[in-house]
Amino acid sequence: MPVIQNLAEEYGRALLFFDSKAYSDAALILAPIVEAEPGHGAARLLLARSYYHSAQLRRAEEELRRVVDADPVDGYARLMLGRTLERQGGRAEEAATQLRLAEALGQSLV
Repeated sequence: MPVIQNLAEEYGRALLFFDSKAYSDAALILAPIVEAEPGHGAARLLLARSYYHSAQLRRAEEELRRVVDADPVDGYARLMLGRTLERQGGRAEEAATQLRLAEALGQSLV
């Protein structure tokens, strides 16, 4: 039971770092959480967002694809994936597909 409590505490700590815009630090805390609990969708999405905001776009893409594979109707994850692909450049068609799916799933693109 202590491991789960520690993971919950670490997740809370990662949220604090993310909220204070220390995205790289948040990612460093979140990566082992996601490794220990690969099915923890919220942690994986926060890790992807941390990577995105710290311009680690390939890592963000990898995590977002895992989120979308686990939950294909997650409109926010599709929106983030589309934005991540846009920022990588030269991937406009892939990005547009994800953004259309996000919009179809009710996620506002604004």
